[in-house]
Amino acid sequence: MSRLFGSVRARATLGATLVVAVALVAAGTAVLLSLRSNLLGEAGTQAERSARDVATELAVGTRYTELSLDVDDRPVQIVDEAGGLVAASEDLERITGTGVDAVEPRPAPTGTGEADSDDDDDSGESLEAGEIGERTTVSDGTATIDGDTEDYRFAAVPVETRDGEQLTVWAGAPLSAEHGAVNTALTVMLIGFPLLLAVVAWVTWLVTGRALRPVEGIRREMAAITASEDLARRVPVPGTHDEVARLASTTNETLAALETSVERQRRFVADASHELRSPIASLRTQLEVAAAHPELLDLDGAVEDTVRLQRLAADLLLLARLDAGERPADARVDLAALAREEAGGRTGVRVRAEDGVTVAGSRGQLGRVLANLLDNAQRHARSAVEVAVRRDGGAVVVAVADDGEGVPAADRERIFERFVRLDAARSRDDGGAGLGLAIARDVAVRHGGTLTVHDAPAGGALFELRLPGVQADSV
Repeated sequence: MSRLFGSVRARATLGATLVVAVALVAAGTAVLLSLRSNLLGEAGTQAERSARDVATELAVGTRYTELSLDVDDRPVQIVDEAGGLVAASEDLERITGTGVDAVEPRPAPTGTGEADSDDDDDSGESLEAGEIGERTTVSDGTATIDGDTEDYRFAAVPVETRDGEQLTVWAGAPLSAEHGAVNTALTVMLIGFPLLLAVVAWVTWLVTGRALRPVEGIRREMAAITASEDLARRVPVPGTHDEVARLASTTNETLAALETSVERQRRFVADASHELRSPIASLRTQLEVAAAHPELLDLDGAVEDTVRLQRLAADLLLLARLDAGERPADARVDLAALAREEAGGRTGVRVRAEDGVTVAGSRGQLGRVLANLLDNAQRHARSAVEVAVRRDGGAVVVAVADDGEGVPAADRERIFERFVRLDAARSRDDGGAGLGLAIARDVAVRHGGTLTVHDAPAGGALFELRLPGVQADSV
């Protein structure tokens, strides 16, 4: 059963069919009850009309033998005050529901007429000679006329003759029309409802199939992309501008972001391999030469290549942790003190910092950002580097400016890419691996901040690190 209704299409069809079925049953029940109520009311009206016609004849003094009691084969009883039957329809053979079961006229003993006493009590009317009561008593019962037994609705009307005799006229209207109409309506519903439900289920199945067809196309294409590992492919976007279309668009955006990430990783691995090859090859050559000719060993060069290799490995490890989504620590870091610490021992670096400028994050990673920015500034500065730490509203700004040639506008975003070195910084000794600024921006972003480059007042480059600030008294 769970497999049968395991699809959205099947569940939607079942749900729609059940909802319509419940609505049809409720509506059908209401229609049948309303129809029955109306037909019963009409039968009661007909019975009352017949009873009042006979009562009118009695009120004007018509004799019992001359009364119109056999009109339309409807049962009629005339009961006196004592409950005795004084007149009845000629072909009446049996009757129930009126309180008087007799069908042959004969007065009842005084005090034994239950129907009459009930009528008096029920009507509560005091009539005058020749007057017909306004209140009508209605009941249901059966009557047999000429051998045919049917259900009837009876109406009782009180009347007082000119002679002062108090009588009750019972007249009935058949309920066969009511039963027939209700049975016909019920039969139509029993036949029509299943057909209507079948139509609803079929239409729902078709509509949901058409609506979910793009989803199946998206699923097939995603399965093909997974099997082929070709992230350049995209899922089809239907032109319906609905939720499915938005799902397809979002899926394509996710694929594009995944493709960009994978391509970035591939370039990263390729560039890292290239950068590692040079110092490793140089170090190996020096060691091989030293092994063959110890007197030719360039110890300073070997140490320099080893240090460069160590720094590059550390940079690659940090980038790998950042790419893996490593969250920075939530420690409080005094950026003013950190800037003075990183600038200490560097020639030509001046620090201007406000006290109590605090941010939340990793002291080691933020120190790495400042160190990379200072290394870059010193590499390109002519004579001086200036570091300024200040508050700007709710943010903290660290500005590192140099008096070098600056960064061309076209390269101000490219310099933050990994393994990118401008022409003036491509030498192995001066330019490094091209990871310093990339690491600095990645760390800034991980800390909820930004890192941008502008023109410095002295004409060089101004790197501006902006981070969310923390109140110093919350430390």
